[in-house]
Amino acid sequence: MKKVLVLGAGMVAGAHVRYLLDQPGFHVTVASRTLSKAQEIVQGHPRGAALQLDSDDAAAMERLISQADLAVSLLPYAYHPVVAQHCVKHRVHMVTTSYVKDATAALDRDARAAGVILLNEIGVDPGIDHMTAMRVIHQVQAAGGEIVSFTSWCGGLPAPEANANPLGYKFSWSPRGVLLASKNSAHYLRERQDVTVPGPELFDHRWTVPIEVEGQVIDFEGYPNRDSLPYMQTYGITTARSMFRGTLRNVGWCDTLSKLIDLGWLDETPRDDLAGLTFAQLTARLIGSSRENLAADLVGRLQIAEDSPVMRNLVWLGLLSDNPLPLPRGAAIDILTARMLATMSYAPGERDMLLMQHQFLAAYPDRQEKITSTMVDFGIPHGDSSMARTVGLPAATGVRLILEGKIDLPGVQIPVLPAIYEPVLDELEALGIHFSEVWEQVQ
Repeated sequence: MKKVLVLGAGMVAGAHVRYLLDQPGFHVTVASRTLSKAQEIVQGHPRGAALQLDSDDAAAMERLISQADLAVSLLPYAYHPVVAQHCVKHRVHMVTTSYVKDATAALDRDARAAGVILLNEIGVDPGIDHMTAMRVIHQVQAAGGEIVSFTSWCGGLPAPEANANPLGYKFSWSPRGVLLASKNSAHYLRERQDVTVPGPELFDHRWTVPIEVEGQVIDFEGYPNRDSLPYMQTYGITTARSMFRGTLRNVGWCDTLSKLIDLGWLDETPRDDLAGLTFAQLTARLIGSSRENLAADLVGRLQIAEDSPVMRNLVWLGLLSDNPLPLPRGAAIDILTARMLATMSYAPGERDMLLMQHQFLAAYPDRQEKITSTMVDFGIPHGDSSMARTVGLPAATGVRLILEGKIDLPGVQIPVLPAIYEPVLDELEALGIHFSEVWEQVQ
């Protein structure tokens, strides 16, 4: 019986753990700071166990890891290097869905010497994006071609019928991470032009991205996602003249978030002047306005019309209302996080949607090809969300393949090798998560 330790019981853990419990040769222990969350996921399964674990208790974490054959870290990213160190020390394999950080990458030599696989970035983004991109890239290269342009889009959004608020977005987890990402700078290559986008200008760089969803072409907004250039090396396409990775949102999101940033609503500085305030009063303080002239001052500050979509969105969010703030202290972003979670969460039975599309231009000695690879995946009403499935199931598949000896690549790995991505993508296809590819010859 192979022993799997899953650290964390968050939003993607359910689909992940249930897949592993369906494997007859696995025993799965879920360890979480909140015992009830682990128990809810395990649900008394005869080959499952739920434990309480404080992630800051390094000795307790090491003890649990030492007893496992493989540890899955679904903890916040700061804990992954600690988990990886324990895994190498005790010759325990590790899987995580998060990006490789320098502290984990530095363990590569020791992991190889110990015969330990540290498989990272095997969720959806990162994860499925890597695997589906590499499958096409390797096909092109095997046929004697090279990738001269690569564009990749990804977005987790409400399904069309659940897209029922003016911001076009809903949360099944804390909005704070999404809001913080709205302040990131970006870097990409466009026709050999190196483009750097400062954080305050992120939403000025956006494009319309049409994607077919259930027979209907929908125009989404797309904007750059952090630094795209390192992926040229990762994907082996260093001669490409364009390299771009972007985020998808419904139309209107970019304008509204840009103005929320301008107003100071994403400020992370703790405040001690929130007690007894309303939303309108805090908005007024953020821009130095009087409560009586707030709407007019907002219009002037943002240089928008009073009946503009952005102004209507601010009103819909309640930021001009006399409702009391939900927290007595914290930063402005904490107040906005709480407000968005209260007003922009999924209702029972609503579906979420995960969109991913890669666009390649491939050059051969005698021709060029345009390749479009698209995934549109939906959550299961009253079941797992698409986000939980597309993050949790690739990682669970990686766990199974490692413990069955079908992935045997000691060291720090990401899923860009055929020995990893081919069997994982085959399994995801069987689980209903799949891409459609269109190959077209172009002049």
